[in-house]
Amino acid sequence: MTQPLGNCPGCGTDEPFAQIHPDECPDVAGDCPEWACVVCGAGVIMGTIPAAETLAMVEPAPARPSVRAA
Repeated sequence: MTQPLGNCPGCGTDEPFAQIHPDECPDVAGDCPEWACVVCGAGVIMGTIPAAETLAMVEPAPARPSVRAA
């Protein structure tokens, strides 16, 4: 497998990236969108995560009572 080149936010140049979970991603089904720069280790998301899976992973924020200004 070849390593894709990408604009690394840590290095500021085009560097090769490697997939963080190449075999089985614990967060999504299919290819893992998490990649890391092989030079500095900066992590990036390359790809998309379907909204239904994203919403299932996020806990809803607790309801806050309304407040009136005096």
